Amino acid sequence: MTTCSANPPELSPEDIAALRQSLHPDWTESVDGKSITRRFTFKGFAKATYTANAAAFLSDQTGHHADIAFGWGYCTITYTTHEADRLSEVDFISAAKLDAMLA
Repeated sequence: MTTCSANPPELSPEDIAALRQSLHPDWTESVDGKSITRRFTFKGFAKATYTANAAAFLSDQTGHHADIAFGWGYCTITYTTHEADRLSEVDFISAAKLDAMLA
């Protein structure tokens, strides 16, 4: 299980850069550095819904819950460690698991 905690170890900019290397290049870090996001685009609604469902399933299985937004032609997944209000290693682990699931 990949659950988050309220007090995970603080990540340095170097830690974040190293962890990002394991992710699909479409993941971006927020301006405030508290989250990572990947936007998927599609030519319709069904694939966006399937992607959102896959992310929700993974979140439920790992105990680390993504913020998910979707609609016609897009699905956006955001990871942050909500309890700590910042990025933690578990965000990158979850993003890598999602990448693998959707590959």
